Amino acid sequence: MASYLLTGAAGFIGSRLADFLLREGHEVYGLDNLSPAYDVRIKHYRLNGLQGKPNFHFLQDDITDKAILERLDASVPKVEAVINLAAVAGVRASMKDPWSYLYTNTLGALNMLEYCARKGVKKFVLASTSSLYGDEGTPPHAESAPSDHPLAPYAASKKGAEAFAYAYHHLYGLDVSVLRYFTVYGPAGRPDMVMFRFCQWIAEGRPVYVTGDGEQSRGFTYVDDIARGTIQALGPVGYDVFNLGGHEVITINRLIGMLEERLGKKADLHYIATHPADVFSNVADVSKARARLGWEPQVGLEEGVSRLVDWYLREREWAKDVETP
Repeated sequence: MASYLLTGAAGFIGSRLADFLLREGHEVYGLDNLSPAYDVRIKHYRLNGLQGKPNFHFLQDDITDKAILERLDASVPKVEAVINLAAVAGVRASMKDPWSYLYTNTLGALNMLEYCARKGVKKFVLASTSSLYGDEGTPPHAESAPSDHPLAPYAASKKGAEAFAYAYHHLYGLDVSVLRYFTVYGPAGRPDMVMFRFCQWIAEGRPVYVTGDGEQSRGFTYVDDIARGTIQALGPVGYDVFNLGGHEVITINRLIGMLEERLGKKADLHYIATHPADVFSNVADVSKARARLGWEPQVGLEEGVSRLVDWYLREREWAKDVETP
């Protein structure tokens, strides 16, 4: 059994990852500040599914505060790895408050890297983003594709975190896996992303707003596959970057059609202007993760969308009221 410090434990990916680690018999110190960056009801829902489980310890704290280094000394024994999933996410929202992205995604990552250096923790996993690839190159994007021209503060903040992670690898010998996640979906997902929003809007007969003509494509990957890939990235790699996700590509229009079929309702579609931070296609080349980590997605899009819809209908009494910006 190993012990891990997992930041962002009430987040979409973090809560699922914590569940997987606990099932494997590991000890998880889950840290989250329960930020209201999006509707906190869904964060409490995820957290409620973890609390009370053997070997799970919840710490409500903020990684942007430098003093957290001392507080963690008092509450967390030495761990085998820090898995830093805490983040303020969302491309468009980052234009409204870029400072919160800098503080959490860059400064917060720096604080966790410093924690590793001070405590002698040998492994650090950083959740990064496919948004770094921007509009450069031709999808599917490999890890070697250009990532130096982010289109929004969100991507810029993650690029800063990656740079700090390399510096700490170089200076302190910290073993670092950087994971660039691509469009993750599943039950209890982020309400600001299309899967949750469209499912709720169609189910409740609300207008469905689509930017552009809906022919833009995304590579979606089910959250369980992302959690498995993150665990596989806990092994030694030196310093390396891995794409996780994006193995099944679909247009937004076709995605809406799948949700309509499963919900038995037609969407009230409204097409609006394309956002300047959006890209037309966001698709991953995951051959490196397959070769180096042995990662292989297991949940297909048809099955994953069905699981999402089934979850929403079970939790509809409260999920229908979750804010979907």
